Amino acid sequence: STADGGHISHARMGAVGLRGLSLVTYPWVESRMEPDIDAAAELIRETEPNIALFGQSVFLFPTPLEELAAAAHEVGAKVMYDAAHVLGLIAGNQFQDPLREGADVMTGSSHKTFPGPQGGFLLSDSDDAKFQRRLNSAIFPGVCSSYHLHHVAGKAVALAEFEEFGADYARDIVANAKALGTALAAEGFDVLAEERDYTASHQVLTRHGESDSGAGRDAAALLEEAGIITNMNMLPGDTKAMSPSGLRLGVPELTRVGMGTDEMQDVARFFARALITGEDPAAIRGDVAGFKAEFQTVQYCFETGPAYPGLA
Repeated sequence: STADGGHISHARMGAVGLRGLSLVTYPWVESRMEPDIDAAAELIRETEPNIALFGQSVFLFPTPLEELAAAAHEVGAKVMYDAAHVLGLIAGNQFQDPLREGADVMTGSSHKTFPGPQGGFLLSDSDDAKFQRRLNSAIFPGVCSSYHLHHVAGKAVALAEFEEFGADYARDIVANAKALGTALAAEGFDVLAEERDYTASHQVLTRHGESDSGAGRDAAALLEEAGIITNMNMLPGDTKAMSPSGLRLGVPELTRVGMGTDEMQDVARFFARALITGEDPAAIRGDVAGFKAEFQTVQYCFETGPAYPGLA
């Protein structure tokens, strides 16, 4: 479900519903932030879906894909893995390998953990010619009318840079996310998935109040006053998208401009000053600006340069 981390496009109000597809969500284990493997496999066998879709917008840990893909293939379902948020981690060998773990097709954004222009990729290693034709027609004329060649050129450069620097970038992203989760917990925040050391991806989740309390929305607003941009987010138990209890935090941009695990301690302290000790956001904002001023150069690329040209 969306509250458990599913993407809104997988919901009834998104692409699934717009195409008139029936939707059944997987049972979820909140403490591990992953599907209940046995219950989800049994659900797949009972419902016999055409598509078993895996992937999240809150994506802390690899999906137990091999077990669930096996159940899907037993009933003739195609397995789709939405790697929008974690494509760069997959390409950098820091997450999982969906196509080798049972996925028939994998989609992914080219502008999240994979650091390229706005857009995406669709990948499959299927040798089923009919399936290949269906994928091609689903793209054109299904959802796209043009390749947008300026994006193709940008993706080519991003792919070349990622081949050279991507493994280091993905490794450092995961290290920074783990460090941020640990540091936030040490500052007194309720960081989800403590039993799994908080994260194995680029994201960290924090809960700031009771379900549907709006505490996540309020925390995001206060942090913005302090010069820190975050994403309010539904967490397990929330039912209202506009008054969630949590925040979803990501570290790719901080990593891309050269921050490391030591700086994650500083970031966590800024959070604590704003949300726990209740300091004046204006004072914190000045300190945040001074801190960020030391990190203004894009890293992990052929030619480093200003990260924010024209904004200095």
